[in-house]
Amino acid sequence: MIKFIHSADIHLDSPLHRLEVYDGAPVDRIRQASRRALENLVDLALGEVVDFVLIAGDLFDGTWKDYNTGLYFVSQARRLTAAGIDIFIISGNHDAAGQMTRSLPYPENIHLFSHRKAETRTLESLKVAIHGQSFGTAAVTGNLAAGYPEPVPGYVNIGLLHTSLTGREGHETYAPCTLADLENRGYDYWALGHVHQFEIVAEAPMVVFPGCIQGRHVKEPGAKGCVRVNLEAGSVPEVVHHPLDVIRWERLIVDLTGAQTIDESLDRFKDAFEKEIDKHDPIPVIARVEFVGETELHAQIASDPEHLKESVRSAAIAAFGDRAWIEKIKVRTYPKGRATPDPGPLRELGLFVETLTSSESDLLALSNELSSLFQKLPLDYRRGEVRIRPDDPQQMREIVDQAHALLVRRLKKDAASS
Repeated sequence: MIKFIHSADIHLDSPLHRLEVYDGAPVDRIRQASRRALENLVDLALGEVVDFVLIAGDLFDGTWKDYNTGLYFVSQARRLTAAGIDIFIISGNHDAAGQMTRSLPYPENIHLFSHRKAETRTLESLKVAIHGQSFGTAAVTGNLAAGYPEPVPGYVNIGLLHTSLTGREGHETYAPCTLADLENRGYDYWALGHVHQFEIVAEAPMVVFPGCIQGRHVKEPGAKGCVRVNLEAGSVPEVVHHPLDVIRWERLIVDLTGAQTIDESLDRFKDAFEKEIDKHDPIPVIARVEFVGETELHAQIASDPEHLKESVRSAAIAAFGDRAWIEKIKVRTYPKGRATPDPGPLRELGLFVETLTSSESDLLALSNELSSLFQKLPLDYRRGEVRIRPDDPQQMREIVDQAHALLVRRLKKDAASS
């Protein structure tokens, strides 16, 4: 019986996106997350007494800022050296040979596959043959699997490949190949990397994406880690997913249908978030919160969305402390009884907004009219994930709805005071 760990997409020292801009965010924990996850990987290898560790690409996240990233990896690899555990690595698109500007001598237990052609490394005592090829550039568009060596007779054969196969949502189609390409190689196990979600693609032979070991943003939700594999020639490998992450991302949908007050909205948020936190305990959760549903509060929320957002952040800190953090809050509610507009001028305004927001072409035309104004916005509103995107009809629709709600609220207030 052969026991090994298959990991990928460690992205060592890659930052978790944008949380550091918020006061009170666990900045130190965020900055160290990928390192702590790597330590958990090494701890697992030692605890399970595995024969070797595979890293299927993207060990690093591009060119190092300094040598500390490489030195830290070497220090962790040294722990495995002391236990006699070998590490087999291929470079992926993020740490391709042509992208790295610094390198350090690795311990003897690390075997980095060439990017020039596929090659085979063997562990004679285990009768294991590991086949792999690194990326030589940041974008490999050819089928690397087609050039992998024939299986070594009498050995357990493992293919190490950084690929998205024929494509996976959210990932560039690098080193494309079909499942048939892998099956035809005649290997016992394919250790893939590049796709950040855990997936068992096939079982004969076993083809596996272990996912990344630490989610870096809300598009990488849920538990992240590696797989521990027990493999014996002639039998189906046993594949067990082991979480390694130290911070977890989730998308939280809060339905405000029928909600009457902001306090009730906050109670619904806390109830929903507490269930999510309990599910992942003791791992802290970072959430993107989306409020949805038909509610009489829509106009109040839309006219002053920052009040709700900061109330939500405050409620999260008060209720959950460092067990949770809010990455972003989005409001996608809509008014109750939208088809019954206010009388008079407000009715005309409502009909105009309804017509405008129902037409993507009209929204984009409005965006073009306001393009010079958008260019004058502060830098934070023009760059990064939270930037205003005038070419996004959905975001333009939200801006128009917010402006409408704010205008209606102020007009009614002025009318009441006159």
